[in-house]
Amino acid sequence: MKPQVAPLERRTFCLRIVPKIGAPIRLTQYPRDLAMGNGAVYLSSSGYDFTGYSASSTLSPAMVDVEGIAGLAGIGVDQIQSGVFDNARCYLFACDWAAPVEDFEPIAASIFGKTHLLDQRYKIEEMALVDALNQSVGKTYTAACPKRLGGQEFAGCKINLAAYTVTGAVASVASPYILRLAGRTEAADYFAQGTLQFTSGANAGLKPLEIKAYALDGSVELYEPFYYAPAVGDAYSLVAGCRKRLQDCRDKFNNVLNFGGFTHVPTTSQYTQRGLN
Repeated sequence: MKPQVAPLERRTFCLRIVPKIGAPIRLTQYPRDLAMGNGAVYLSSSGYDFTGYSASSTLSPAMVDVEGIAGLAGIGVDQIQSGVFDNARCYLFACDWAAPVEDFEPIAASIFGKTHLLDQRYKIEEMALVDALNQSVGKTYTAACPKRLGGQEFAGCKINLAAYTVTGAVASVASPYILRLAGRTEAADYFAQGTLQFTSGANAGLKPLEIKAYALDGSVELYEPFYYAPAVGDAYSLVAGCRKRLQDCRDKFNNVLNFGGFTHVPTTSQYTQRGLN
């Protein structure tokens, strides 16, 4: 049950999008910008609109659709495609436009989901957080460690990523997938399966890119291209990689105690062989 409800004659909707990287984006359906009691400003509906909201009294997750023109209201094609809003948290609420208060009448908390892009228009599907209860959860026994490197959750990896993170600048760019980093002295393959994120230049603030290969001379090959072409001198943050193998956990991170793989579980080809005692 809602603790309070905005008056019907002055009720308007507001949406706050909180990405993992960068500042939140605040939008309102009211024709003018709204300054909340806490000083936060919600931009008017120019360039976007709420195209649908559905909810039920069951555990089925609520759905929120937002449609708009890319480049307006702080949501651009480059931000959507480069992953700035991947898994962003969204908070929809109603308030009194005459005396707006942030989160006055909460309606739905959701996850920034599937996005449809057509020319310069977008449509975003947001799924309520209760959708997490509909996901299948189970454990798979594999030789590779299933844990996220640096995860601090219960029974997680527990590695302090700060000790395995380095910074520097780009020395040269060979292709949309390959560049060389200045001043790197780490062994070959040290950063393979790690991540590279730019902290300056055109790609600053975009999602980290996964590293496919790393050479002794500082050359890095990525699985996917840069969204914007990097320039010599762009600053970066580089995190060491983990191939989820026992030898990595033992020799590279000294973290065997938290290794989550099962290296001695027989494979299908082993336990289905005949003639074994």
